[in-house]
Amino acid sequence: MTTPATLRIDFVSDVACPWCAIGFASLQRALAKLAGKVHADIHLQPFELSPQMPIEGEDAGEHIMRKYGIDEKKMDANRDAIRERAAALGFAYNVHHGSRVWNTFDAHRLLHWASLGDNARALALKQALFRAYFSDGENVSDPEVLLRIVNAVGLDADAARGVLETGAYADDVRAQEQRYQQAGIHSVPATIVNGAHLIPGGQPPEVFEQALQELAASGASGT
Repeated sequence: MTTPATLRIDFVSDVACPWCAIGFASLQRALAKLAGKVHADIHLQPFELSPQMPIEGEDAGEHIMRKYGIDEKKMDANRDAIRERAAALGFAYNVHHGSRVWNTFDAHRLLHWASLGDNARALALKQALFRAYFSDGENVSDPEVLLRIVNAVGLDADAARGVLETGAYADDVRAQEQRYQQAGIHSVPATIVNGAHLIPGGQPPEVFEQALQELAASGASGT
């Protein structure tokens, strides 16, 4: 019986990035198809699209049009494209006029904390945060929302409350963000395999599948 190739996958993303949600779902679908051939050691890495976002958030439409210099027609077309891609992956993208953009730093701190203990639950937390943000329109900068999500995926809500209230792991998250920015990652999602091979953007599952299969077959490494 052939032993599956093990690939380290660093998934650099922001909870507030719809293409990151699509990329994450695509990656998971690809890995499911490669079961028995590829074993993925997934590490979630932080990136903030809007690190200065105030606690009250901002209207999503106004934010996107200003940040990317596009008009409402182009924004709506982009949203339709995202909605279609998301639906194909079984993911409801319910962003519309009136939706808001939220600060995600505390969410990243909780993801870092979760990854230190139970990586499977950290991945579940990531997926749940994407769903809360894009499907349910929840404020993921609200501590009570975050704690409810933490509890729902089976993590210790009391420990998570301690993380939120003490500012724990803030320096760790900032350091990781800086590390990837210095490495040239300026847009997300960025999927880095074995520390050296970049799969950029929210690719379809088949693109991830082919790339990972080729890297596994070649014995790719970061050396």
